[in-house]
Amino acid sequence: MAKHVVVGAGPVGTATARLLAERGEQVVLVTRSGSGPEHPAITRVAADASSSDRLTALADGGVALYNCANPQYHRWPTDWPPIAHALITAAERSNVVLATVSNLYAYGPVTGPMTEDLPLAPLGPKGRVRAQMWRDALAAHDAGHIRATEIRGSDYVGNGVSGHLGDRVVPRLLRGRDVTVVKSADTTHTWTAIDDVARLLVTAAADERAWGRPWHVPSNPPRTQREAIDDLSRVAGLHPVKVKEYSPLLLRAIGVVNPVMRELPEVAYQFEQPFVLDSTAAQETFGLVPTPWEAVLADVINWYRSRA
Repeated sequence: MAKHVVVGAGPVGTATARLLAERGEQVVLVTRSGSGPEHPAITRVAADASSSDRLTALADGGVALYNCANPQYHRWPTDWPPIAHALITAAERSNVVLATVSNLYAYGPVTGPMTEDLPLAPLGPKGRVRAQMWRDALAAHDAGHIRATEIRGSDYVGNGVSGHLGDRVVPRLLRGRDVTVVKSADTTHTWTAIDDVARLLVTAAADERAWGRPWHVPSNPPRTQREAIDDLSRVAGLHPVKVKEYSPLLLRAIGVVNPVMRELPEVAYQFEQPFVLDSTAAQETFGLVPTPWEAVLADVINWYRSRA
């Protein structure tokens, strides 16, 4: 039984902690409030993730430090840098592998499927902060100070996700009500299952072939938002609901009072043109495959119905 330290108890952190615990590992789950899932193998700890000393003490004697933190969306440029610095420092002091969960923002708009060898060309501040986090971790890795890897997925789908196929869609769909999405509803888009993120993260942390480079999470073939919502309705045994698009004027109006919606223009290109993830490298290197699409959606529907 090895010790693993997971920072963050959102959907990805929770899935990662549970996966490790079910494999018989010792898990320390770190959040500001000490929250997280209950499990005999999971020790929940309240700590400030921007404290290098605290993270070092928690990681001492461990084998891996997993960055599953998720600061408030509109506060990434201010909240991420101190957390990222603390994680690198703690990984160096405690000699654990640093495995970070990231996204595709750092690539910026691209033409064609995204692969790990694309240059980092972020469009806005959130993409720039994620790109710099990886550059800093990679520089520390290349200098021999730490062992680091990063995994990147597209928009998440799964239990507890509040994104484009989560709280803004599923509860309304289950009530037979119309759903409104960020345009375009008919642009191909990759969706990444939460459990597949956790599986690749744990695999990459333990396999030295993964260190020193990023990996894309095995994901199912892309589906437009309209197709994905129709799929959810079908899996739920319901008639399809009407899918509408937010107008730019309405989005601006909502953004006045909603800081998350205010940030959407930076990443609007992800739904205005095909946004397709190529996960061939991880699938061929580690023998991982994405969870079947129908099974992912069935879990989502069951999760929401259990909380209705």
